[in-house]
Amino acid sequence: MRRVIAIALAGVSILGATSLAGCSSMSWNVFKSAPPTVQVRLESNPPGADATTSLGQGCKTPCSVSVPAPDAPFTVAFALPKYQPASVPVNVIKNPGDFTTPASVTTDPNPVFAELQPATPPKPVRKPHRPKKPKPAASSAVPAEAAPTAGSPFPDPNASKR
Repeated sequence: MRRVIAIALAGVSILGATSLAGCSSMSWNVFKSAPPTVQVRLESNPPGADATTSLGQGCKTPCSVSVPAPDAPFTVAFALPKYQPASVPVNVIKNPGDFTTPASVTTDPNPVFAELQPATPPKPVRKPHRPKKPKPAASSAVPAEAAPTAGSPFPDPNASKR
């Protein structure tokens, strides 16, 4: 009976040694929590703009993206054809929590909203205005000086010179 117990203990010790050897290669990262992520809602007027965060995530508005909580503020760039691009800064607010509340991460603003302005079309180039040349007077038998001015309400300034 002693042999059976001794063999059983030897087998357990061999199994235990191999399982402990596997533990030595185990990483302590298993006990670390994953970095917190935060959901950010992205909206624009008009909708359908391409929204891209400076952290890399993006989508077409209206949409929502999950970003890893950065330590510093980030930006969201909005782009839509025929509209001027817009960029909105986003602040990250980390609440460490206490004994009664868990830690949390929020963004300000949330939702991130951009009012896109229409791109102004280039103004058409106008040609400078050139006055039309007067048409030459029809040749008449009567010279302009001898033409009667009786129908004119203004006196003839050259009348005294004649």
